Amino acid sequence: MPTPTSVEPNIVSRWRLILGQAAEQQLATCNTSGQIDLTEEQRIMDQALAAIYDDTTEGAEASSNPSSGNRRGAGQGSSAPRLSKWLGDVRTFFPDDVVSIIQNDAMERKGWKQLLFEPEVLAKVKPDIQLVGTLLSLKGKIPEKTKDTARLLVQAVVDDLVKLLENDIRRAVTGALNRRQHSPLPSVSGIDWKRTIQRNLKHYDKERRQIVPEKFYFFDRAQRSKEWTVIVDIDQSGSMADSVIWASVIGSIFASIPSLDTRVVVFDTEVVDLTEQCANDPVDMLFGIQLGGGTDINKSVAYCEQFIEEPKKTLFIIISDLYEGGNQAALIRRMRELREAGVRTMCLLALSDQGQPFYDERVAKLLSRDGTPCFACTPALLPMLVEGALKGLDLSELAKRIESKQV
Repeated sequence: MPTPTSVEPNIVSRWRLILGQAAEQQLATCNTSGQIDLTEEQRIMDQALAAIYDDTTEGAEASSNPSSGNRRGAGQGSSAPRLSKWLGDVRTFFPDDVVSIIQNDAMERKGWKQLLFEPEVLAKVKPDIQLVGTLLSLKGKIPEKTKDTARLLVQAVVDDLVKLLENDIRRAVTGALNRRQHSPLPSVSGIDWKRTIQRNLKHYDKERRQIVPEKFYFFDRAQRSKEWTVIVDIDQSGSMADSVIWASVIGSIFASIPSLDTRVVVFDTEVVDLTEQCANDPVDMLFGIQLGGGTDINKSVAYCEQFIEEPKKTLFIIISDLYEGGNQAALIRRMRELREAGVRTMCLLALSDQGQPFYDERVAKLLSRDGTPCFACTPALLPMLVEGALKGLDLSELAKRIESKQV
């Protein structure tokens, strides 16, 4: 196939960054000069990418030594200072969403997780949810000198997630609960028109052909204390890392809403109640989670039953991929009995933006058959789900609506 002989130099340089040094000779023929001249900035970007995505072994020096020219590769023995410089280069020259991808690839492809134990390295990492998951999986190995830096990084991510969701969740909860109560306090935006019209039909003026209200009715915006119980039961197996982080943040938001009595529980083969930590500090809660291990969902559901005082005023959310290592038949029976008692139950197979999760389809079908819808949900759609549940909407239909919005 003929090769183009004249292409915009900047385009050729960008393709050079994408394809790496292996494609340099062929790409050079696209320039009239017969060579590719990378700028200083592009050369640093090139070396940063080479450290992760090239399979040659010459680049350990290139990733740490700017004078080493175009030698590419991913040195397996990078030291903390060199990785610290690499992280600085990545954050300087790439946009945030690309930085997150490159960081995650560095952990997965090159096994650099151990280097997160160095404070000077961790301080230069871009905080994101994948990195928090990595830190939580390693938290038992994090040395004392790095713990403060690790906590600051987790705190930064938690703060961002709270800002992203808090207003929408609060609005959803108060909107669902407050429209059931009425108040004489005047507020045009809070008028309950349906109730006002119904109660004033007797004041219809035939001559004017209109209703002349004697009294207006308003939705009560005051939050009643502990009107609903919300139980968030979280599977802390390793495959659920992103969901655990989102669920912890959401649990902390629920806990801050006066009208909800919130319980947050995590489980593997043991059950740990993190309600107090969640209410006080979601970062403490996250550091109380131990990712990995087996799974006994039935045991956790049995534990959570003690918090159900008014079944018809209880929302029970399991966040799990449903790979049950405990008594599967007992789990199905227990969830069915909760539904029959009036508890609003649902299972989120994943609470993340990571696409379709892996899960036990058989258990999901059995739970769905008995009235507990099982589906994945992105964090952005969770407020709609919570509002619908508290309003008493059909959860199976609500799950279908949410799934259709995520396609």
